[in-house]
This record gives sequence, C-alpha cells and structure tokens, in this order.
Amino acid sequence: MYAWIWRRLPFGLPGKIIGSLLLAAGFTALLWFFVFPWAEPLLPFDDVQVTQEGGVPGDPGSVDPGAPGLDDHDIPYDTSENNPAPSATSNR
Repeated sequence: MYAWIWRRLPFGLPGKIIGSLLLAAGFTALLWFFVFPWAEPLLPFDDVQVTQEGGVPGDPGSVDPGAPGLDDHDIPYDTSENNPAPSATSNR
C-alpha cells in the first residue's frame, strides 16, 4: 500500500516527501479531531472505582462512619514534614 502511494505522488523526490508529510498530517488530524473524540466514551480510561474494604462502590453509606481516617478532609500523613518553612537566609 505504501509503495502504491509513493508511486502515485507527483513532482519527483521533493514532491513525494512533501506529499507524504501532508498525507501523514492529514491522517493524524483525522484521527485527532474525529476518530478519537468519537471513541473516547467507548474506552474505559475514566472508569475507575476506588473503594475501601467492606464498602460498596458508589455507596458512601456502606462504610462504617466511625472508622478512623474516613473523613474526606483528614490526610493520613503529615503534610508539613517535607515542606519546611522558608527562611530569611538564602542558600547561595
């Protein structure tokens, strides 16, 4: 197929190179703007379910509310340990 396309492109070697690049760019644009947006809802890239043990996906009431660490605003690690406060002196 590629040999058939190469033979059909006009204007010698420079025309064949430019024509090949234009065909590749056109094919890429076709995929990028039409095929991929059409196929995106059919692909499972965003179908992620993270659950806790004993919980049912999508049912926040199925997990024991008294269990430690289940508050949406609690982070189970110290966020200031690796982020020291800035000092007035510079390290040059």
